[in-house]
Amino acid sequence: MATVELTEETFEAAIMQPGIVFVDFWAAWCGPCRMFGPIFEKASDAHADITFGKVDTEAEQQLAGMAGISSIPTLMAFRDGIMLFNQAGALPESNFEELIAAVRAADMDAIRKEIEENSAQPN
Repeated sequence: MATVELTEETFEAAIMQPGIVFVDFWAAWCGPCRMFGPIFEKASDAHADITFGKVDTEAEQQLAGMAGISSIPTLMAFRDGIMLFNQAGALPESNFEELIAAVRAADMDAIRKEIEENSAQPN
């Protein structure tokens, strides 16, 4: 599956869908973004059951701001609408494949239970 361009209008629906979604926040002028881009594209071809979305931070400045992006590239991983990973910096291919495997292996029932328990605690 090729990567999909995400915009302010499509971002929320994309990350809230069932399954795994990786989002790459990038810009054309960013050297590390250009190095990570082919790794992200290769992974999108190798893992057809995962959605790989890209957000051009120049074209989508408001979305990047709402997502709290302060450095690019920033990679986010969502599963069933829950953010499991959010980190700035380009990952080497082997590390990205390890991250994909970790997101696949995540115990979502345990994660949902932890979120529920944390939200039930008084501030």
